[in-house]
Amino acid sequence: MDFGLRGKIAVITGGSDGIGKAAAIVFAREGAKVAICARKIEGVNMVVDEIRKAGGEAFGMSADMSEAADAVKFIEGVIKQYGTIDILVNNAGSSIRGPFLEVKDEEFKGDMELKVFGAIRCARLAIPYMQKQGGGRIINITTIGAKQPGAATMPTTMSRAAGLVLTKSLSKEFAKDNILVNTVCIGLIKSGQHDRRAIASGTPLDVHYGKMGKAVPVGRVGEAVEAANAIVFLASSAASFITGSSINLDGGASNVF
Repeated sequence: MDFGLRGKIAVITGGSDGIGKAAAIVFAREGAKVAICARKIEGVNMVVDEIRKAGGEAFGMSADMSEAADAVKFIEGVIKQYGTIDILVNNAGSSIRGPFLEVKDEEFKGDMELKVFGAIRCARLAIPYMQKQGGGRIINITTIGAKQPGAATMPTTMSRAAGLVLTKSLSKEFAKDNILVNTVCIGLIKSGQHDRRAIASGTPLDVHYGKMGKAVPVGRVGEAVEAANAIVFLASSAASFITGSSINLDGGASNVF
């Protein structure tokens, strides 16, 4: 199926690893021109090189989405490179959590800066270009914990819940501009964060993910490319009547829609 993405400009924050990297690669395979950022330029360069070697077009830079100046720098860099933005994927984030009484103010503030204000700033900068060209897509990456938080899961569930509100509100405000805004709520997906935890504990990756998969109804942890496929679908012409929606990508783990 032709998803209508050839020549589109897809911008992805947190694009050097995990879901962001997988989304960048899938977008490039569909013919989109990709722009990514992450804090560490080494990872960014590796993804850009991989896409270019496969015949795709990609651009990347180092940028920290918790810093307002970096968000501006990144979006301005994209415009200088490509001239506009068709698709924005707000993926930059982390999974910091802990017992409520032990989480410091700085950790709450840092998490909100990265995941909420990072998405706000990028959307604010990208939307005028989308309006000018008659439409666009914004996909915010959140988690199933945003809908159904557990004990000792803040600050990440709080910032992800804010991402749901941001998604729904933007979808209402900019529907008239043909800017469709949706979110993918992630469950247990293989990522660099999980890999590092396994390595730190001395547990083989297959054993680590095997244990995690027991908590998932389908019996396994998801692959990053499976999340990427959902993201690319929401950005495609096949999703032209979907906005303000959330997709649980969790193997059936969540008890809420």
